[in-house]
Amino acid sequence: MNNTCSGSTSSLVVRTLKSKNPKLLLLENCSNFSHLKAIHGYMIRTHIIFDIFSASRLVAFCTNPTYGTSLLDYAQRLFSQIQHPNLFIYNALIRGYSCSENPKQSLQFYSQFRRLGLSPDNITFPFLVKSCTQFRSLEMGIQAHGQIIRHGFELDVYVQNSLVHMYSEFGDIEAANRIFRRISHLDVVSWTSMISGFNKCGDVNSARRLFDMMPEKNLVTWSIMISGYTRNHHFDKAIELFRILQLEGITANETVMVSVISSYAHLGALEQGERAHDYVVRNNLTVNLILGTALVDMYARCGSIPKAIRVFEELPEKDTLSWTALIAGLAMHGYAKKSVEYFSEMVKRGISPRDITFTAVLSACSHGGLVETGFKIFESMKRDYRIVPRLEHYGCMVDLLGRAGKLEEAEKFILKMPVQPNAPIWGALLGACRIHRNAEIGEKVGKILIQLLPGHSGYYVLLSNIYARANKWDNVTELRQLMKERGVKKPPGYSLIEIGGTVHHFTIGDKSHLEIEKIEAMWEEIVRKIRLVGYSGNTADALFDIDEEEKESALYKHSEKLAIAFGIMRTKAQSPIRIVKNLRVCEDCHIATKLISKVYDRELIVRDRNRFHHFRGGACSCKDYW
Repeated sequence: MNNTCSGSTSSLVVRTLKSKNPKLLLLENCSNFSHLKAIHGYMIRTHIIFDIFSASRLVAFCTNPTYGTSLLDYAQRLFSQIQHPNLFIYNALIRGYSCSENPKQSLQFYSQFRRLGLSPDNITFPFLVKSCTQFRSLEMGIQAHGQIIRHGFELDVYVQNSLVHMYSEFGDIEAANRIFRRISHLDVVSWTSMISGFNKCGDVNSARRLFDMMPEKNLVTWSIMISGYTRNHHFDKAIELFRILQLEGITANETVMVSVISSYAHLGALEQGERAHDYVVRNNLTVNLILGTALVDMYARCGSIPKAIRVFEELPEKDTLSWTALIAGLAMHGYAKKSVEYFSEMVKRGISPRDITFTAVLSACSHGGLVETGFKIFESMKRDYRIVPRLEHYGCMVDLLGRAGKLEEAEKFILKMPVQPNAPIWGALLGACRIHRNAEIGEKVGKILIQLLPGHSGYYVLLSNIYARANKWDNVTELRQLMKERGVKKPPGYSLIEIGGTVHHFTIGDKSHLEIEKIEAMWEEIVRKIRLVGYSGNTADALFDIDEEEKESALYKHSEKLAIAFGIMRTKAQSPIRIVKNLRVCEDCHIATKLISKVYDRELIVRDRNRFHHFRGGACSCKDYW
């Protein structure tokens, strides 16, 4: 906003001098900050009475949400010149500060006018409640609620809507629901606030029931419901609702598309993600920083790094988060040097990395075995950017040392950490012990982890594999027995593959897929071919109390193997096969997939819980360390 008096401002003052009612003309023509200052100065110079009417109009202008919070200081100066401010002025100030960085000021204005004997109205309370929400004080919110009841506004719909929103934001969904049910004339804001509240507490089913009951929805409501599904990891539901929105003839906005594209990213649905990107372009939506970053993240998570880079390079502006999204995407795919290059370029451009940026680039160093580079960046984070390392950063450094086979150094690093190491940090070292077959450190670390998280199956599995490789079968038996006694079970693995715009879901033992018989037959054919080049079936990871033949049978039906078989059945030769898995890829599946890539001359891109694996010509981008 221009803060200097322009020609239009001067002409306004000239017209005012000739007017019969100069004060009214000035106030009616106030349209920017330059006008405001000129009017205020003119009133002072010409001794036009600065009465309550004038003061109210000027304060209202300063606190108008259209102009943000930049004029609040000026509003305060105006307020200090008013001898007897009225309720309108106080309400304007409460409204203005409710959206500011200092919402507590609204509460102080409320207390001030109550001491003067003024009574609040239904305009006062929605913004007072909003201030309590902004201030993150439930205690103050409850006090405001008490004031609402005391002054008889508990049945005012605008006040009720503000309370529903406040209690939802603080996670008290029962209080929000009680007020919602008492609203006699529900409007779009009422429904939307309650739907948002249910989504925030994770109850998407209740949110959807209300959503379906709404007599009238606006785009904000659709956006809140779709984003609620995305935030609560119901990605398929978010996409389903987006399709319904399109059938209703409603054009999504940028906020909706961020949720939709994020859902496709988590599902690894590249084709549908590309269609969503096309939707953004066709409908002339603005690829702002948030949407642009979501697109970069989606292409990276769906296994298309070239497109992630292209979208990133085309962004009209870039912030720390967009740089971080690309750096993290490159790290996931094992492009360590490229990730570090982008990090260096970001720093050269004067963009300060955040703690999550360092997590991403340190992870890249870990995946790429860049030990020296990783430690330089870690020291720079502390020295140059004054960022105190978090557990995630320490975990990256332990993983970096572990992957490089420096297990004793990694253990010493953990013991010297200034913060208490958590389970993921010890888990990184345990994983390194499995890869480098160090049973001594592995056993020690495994026992620490099982004590820290006795219900986490993954650590039992890793330790059991370490024992098996060291031929400590008695220990394997004891560990399996301990798992049974504690009721610890390995979560079922599932794999997703997108074919023709549809995401197919595979789980071990699940026979629900319409083509399951053909898929299993295809897998048998694949096994026959890869046996000819050395596949035998690594049963070490099976960890069942069954004989070797049954273990081998179970391994054959792992979810990603079924997904690969389906992919070979239904995709064109030479086209990449992309799979998303919820767990870490087991060693047998990793060996089998490498051989499949060689025998079938296909690129297979598998995203597991830890990273991407690009299988080409019998080798994997992770270099057999994941």
